Amino acid sequence: MLFRRRARMLRWLVCGRVGPTWMWKALLVFVVIASAGQLLGVIFNKSVQPAARSIFSSPDAQGPSLGSCQPHTHIMFLKTHKTASSTVLNMLYRFGEERDLHFALPLGYQLGYPLPFNAHRVKGYRGPRAVEFHIMGNHMRFNKLEVEKVMPADTFYFSIIRDPVALAESSFAYYKEVAPAFRKTKGLGDFADNPQKYYDPRLRNNHYARNLLWFDFGLDHNANFSISLAQRGQTMIRQAFKLILVSEYFDQSMILLRHALCWPLDAVVSFSLNARQQKPTGIGGISGSWVGKAAAAAGVGGRGARLQAKALPNLSLTEEQREKLRQWNALDWYLYKAFNQTFWEEIDRFGHAQMEQEVALLRTRREDLARVCLRDGGKPVEAHRIRDKNIRPFQSGLIKILGYELQPGLDNATRTACLRMIRPEIQYKDVLDAKQFPRAPAIPAQPGQQVPMVAAAVLSRTGERLIGGEAGARTMEADWDGSRLIRSNRTLIRGQEKGRLR
Repeated sequence: MLFRRRARMLRWLVCGRVGPTWMWKALLVFVVIASAGQLLGVIFNKSVQPAARSIFSSPDAQGPSLGSCQPHTHIMFLKTHKTASSTVLNMLYRFGEERDLHFALPLGYQLGYPLPFNAHRVKGYRGPRAVEFHIMGNHMRFNKLEVEKVMPADTFYFSIIRDPVALAESSFAYYKEVAPAFRKTKGLGDFADNPQKYYDPRLRNNHYARNLLWFDFGLDHNANFSISLAQRGQTMIRQAFKLILVSEYFDQSMILLRHALCWPLDAVVSFSLNARQQKPTGIGGISGSWVGKAAAAAGVGGRGARLQAKALPNLSLTEEQREKLRQWNALDWYLYKAFNQTFWEEIDRFGHAQMEQEVALLRTRREDLARVCLRDGGKPVEAHRIRDKNIRPFQSGLIKILGYELQPGLDNATRTACLRMIRPEIQYKDVLDAKQFPRAPAIPAQPGQQVPMVAAAVLSRTGERLIGGEAGARTMEADWDGSRLIRSNRTLIRGQEKGRLR
């Protein structure tokens, strides 16, 4: 009885004093809807929350202001051997790919090297200035008149040099089984003591053993040294190239290059590519590499497909032997001293304080990108330890070429940018080639329809020899050692024929 009285009192209070029942019901519905909306909003916000900002889109990517200059997009880089030039080429590849620029790519992997460059070695070349090419940077023996047929008049020319003794050490390690002058020696010191004993200028690939810089610049590397000859060569290079970088001062070189090209900081930040390991290789040091295949085709190194254990070349030198190498490479030594001097004159004009500041920023940025992009703190690893086979560096010579592994769990934009920074030169060239020259999909034959075969081999518009006609064709060309190459899709496969193209 008491309970009923209290219930009636509560209904009287609610309906009479606070409001009618329908109002409470409406309020309750409103509260439920508001709560559900808030809950859905939290869920919705979580689902559409933008991805974390990529490190490559941060303000640090631009670096210090360069004023109102416009970035250079017509660039010719003479890729000299064993000078950190693969790292520089990676920068050019990245810059061009990000901006959809057009590359002057080789038919194979080098622009006719070691022969003097000819414009027809560029894939897609159709005559002087018929096609706009933005960037040229693969290995060539410089020939300015032919380069000018390919590149626009406002092209920025630059290259990079290295101390000839350090260059000789690297060249000996990489080309020990390719250059006859190196092959029969006990070590680099043995060669330095008496280079004339081993060196024959008539033999293929011996250009790697003497004045390699002079050779790459298109000059006669076997000429007897004289001051007047060296000065003429220096003048020719100075007139052709607006900037000569120095490998020993790589970071300072990148700052000068950035300002000369008016590029953002990230465009000249790099990880060292094509670096060699300082340990002996395992089995078959040169097998599977394009240099190793070339050596095998020329009868150098191992016989047939048999794998052989190779020891790391002996690179030890006394100070006397180092001086002998400078004398043997006297033309290169003259170039190095001359352009090392002008390099530091450039830095004097730039300002030493500003250079130190910008080099510090570049190194900090490299560390930041390595921390984001690379596993194990950015330490290079042996190729066989890299899980992604597409970014394993090709092995060259008797030493192991190191590469990098990407950090797992990267967002798509960051992973793409990081991958560009570590992609090896040969694979990167294949990627760019596929973008510039996409292959048309093969048209399937209808039932009962015969597919006509094109007789023998015909020349394509790029100057390559096609085998089997346009549809699904393979291309054939002569590589730098004169042996036959057949390319199917993006992979170069050396032909098994013993004969050579003539």
